[in-house]
Amino acid sequence: MTEKKKREKVVAEITAAHLAHFASDVGSPMTQEEAIAFLNRDGRAYAMWKHMMQAGEDYVRTMLQRDRAAVIRLQSAQSQRNRAAI
Repeated sequence: MTEKKKREKVVAEITAAHLAHFASDVGSPMTQEEAIAFLNRDGRAYAMWKHMMQAGEDYVRTMLQRDRAAVIRLQSAQSQRNRAAI
């Protein structure tokens, strides 16, 4: 992903090709057709989407908390420098 491009949204996807690759990684190779069937069985695709959304939300919250803590530390340090200069 290009870091310099300004984004208004982030879209992530796991395709049947990704799934087939993951399956091979764990020693359960599957064809493209088997991967599609796997994704569409028992609501797995929707469950995966919900999981990915939750992971994204958790990541954003964590980054916002870190940034907020960093801003507070910077403001505190600046405030202390301003007092020392007076």
